[in-house]
Order: sequence, then C-alpha cells, then structure tokens
Amino acid sequence: MPTVKKSLETERILIFLEEIALNVIEKKLDSTTFLPGLALGPNCIYVDFDQLKYPGDLLHEASHLAVTDSETRKSIGTDMLPEVWPTQGEEIAAILWSYAALTHLNLEPSFVFHPDGYKGNSEWFIYNFTNKNYIGLPFLEWAGLSLSTKNAASKGKEAFPVMQKWLRD
Repeated sequence: MPTVKKSLETERILIFLEEIALNVIEKKLDSTTFLPGLALGPNCIYVDFDQLKYPGDLLHEASHLAVTDSETRKSIGTDMLPEVWPTQGEEIAAILWSYAALTHLNLEPSFVFHPDGYKGNSEWFIYNFTNKNYIGLPFLEWAGLSLSTKNAASKGKEAFPVMQKWLRD
C-alpha cells in the first residue's frame, strides 16, 4: 500500500504514539468508520491516510485507548468489548487527555479540537482548557495519569497538562 504524504504534525503524532506504546496500523478502511479514516482495534488504531480528514483525530482516538484500563483496551474492536464503552467518565477524560497530548506536542488546540468535531463544542473545550478549567481531571487523577495543581505541589511533581504517565494500567 502506498504511503500518503503526511504533515509534520502527523509525523510528530505518530512518533509520540509509538513512544507511548500505542500501535498505529495503516490499512484500508471502509467509509462506515465513526471518524473518517480511523478505527480502533485491540491495543491499536487503524488509519487509512487516504480517508483521514483531520490528523488531530489520531490523538483523540489514541486518548480512548490511553484512558481505558489495559484489560478492556485488549478487547476494543472485538466481540468481548464491554457493552458500555467508553463510559462517560472515560469519554470526558479522553477529551482532556487529547489536550495534554497536543500541549506536549506543542500543537494548536484547534488541530485536535477542529470545528467539525466534538458535536459543535470544539470552541467550548478550547476555551475551558486554555483557561485551566480541566473538565475530566478528577478521572485522570483517579487513573494515576495526571495530577491537579494542589496534588502535584504536595508531591513535588508537575501538574496537568503534564502527564505522570500516558497509559492507564
């Protein structure tokens, strides 16, 4: 399969995902995927670069894998996936994880939170996150992925949007 020319931002995302042990597998996808050119599988993201409309969506799909516990992560894309996945908590935590990742990669928030995503709420997420209203942070803390300002200070660590680790156990 020929490789489609990828932007520098896309290449940075792919390198980052490889570094945190999230597999990205290039393959031809049909047009029924939730996001154009992307699908989730067990511990992986399938991407069809010919159909991928927004490269920032790679980070959002990765976020679903990252905030899901390791056992469930193995079941994504199979018949063994729990009936309710992602949970509402995982969904909002995934959105915030995406913000941490784009901050880590020094990308503009609109690269991930584009106008065609997030049910028309992209600007709302950008406004809240850039103003340090980190909706979903309690879940990320509970999962051991990040720390609030208060908890980070008491532990001598960096606070969100710095992540303590990128994948939930």
